[in-house]
Amino acid sequence: MDSTPSRPILDLFSLKGQNALITGASRGIGAACALALAQAGADLCLILRPPVDPQLTPEIVNTIRTACPNARVEVVHADLSDTASVKRVFPLALEKMNGEIDIFVNCAGIQRRAPAELFSEDDWDEFFPTLALRWRVLTTNLKSAFLLSQAAGAHMLSRPANPPHAADSNSNAPTGSKTSVKSIIHFASLLSFQGGLTVPAYAAAKGGIAQLVKALSNEWSGKGVRVNAVVPGYVRTDMNSALLANPTRLRQISERIPAGRWGDPADFAGVVVFLASRASLYVCGELVVVDGGWMGR
Repeated sequence: MDSTPSRPILDLFSLKGQNALITGASRGIGAACALALAQAGADLCLILRPPVDPQLTPEIVNTIRTACPNARVEVVHADLSDTASVKRVFPLALEKMNGEIDIFVNCAGIQRRAPAELFSEDDWDEFFPTLALRWRVLTTNLKSAFLLSQAAGAHMLSRPANPPHAADSNSNAPTGSKTSVKSIIHFASLLSFQGGLTVPAYAAAKGGIAQLVKALSNEWSGKGVRVNAVVPGYVRTDMNSALLANPTRLRQISERIPAGRWGDPADFAGVVVFLASRASLYVCGELVVVDGGWMGR
């Protein structure tokens, strides 16, 4: 068979006509990825925390609409530490996106720091009763990832099968129809491979994400649904504020990064568009490390 692409190579990266559901898009890496997906042509449904003022339009929505005036941007508010709230997300998103979700990007996550011998059950997977807040690292970072993947996967599996080769995508599609890219992308962590310090719940959750990606890919890749993960290195985001504020740890980490700098959220735009698009149709069950060379050191 002639493997020569039958379409311009850049077309493989286009997400025009695709609907993407994204968690954790209010700031940092998630916001950068949401903007990148919109710039690649996707319409978006953002899963955001319940707002303090429901009348205010979230900043990320205004940013995307300004940069991509033709992009459709919908919002569903949910607390991902609350299982009941998580289970309502996908049906609401489907309704807002006219019954079609082609891409699911799970970028939401929280982190709590404490020595392992002092790490509280409240921070691990329970309510924080004194503050009436839900931290629940395992529920937010792992259980919600599984429940949303399960809902997204079931929906994608119910859709028409994709062509087996990227070059064939849409080539024989009926007029007015589209080929869904059917891509699920999680954000893992360097702590999917390493143990870290004073973050036992986060390490456990991100280790779980790595295995969940492989397990789901083993079941679904042969049915046209791809599941992969991006593994960020050390990135200048709010989650790493404690490390950035610690001169000793900042120096130790910075000296080990071959690229000579910490990552920025924008460094993840390209890899997410790649994994979401037809350009990666044969990439399944992978943990794509984006760390400035940290893991190779």
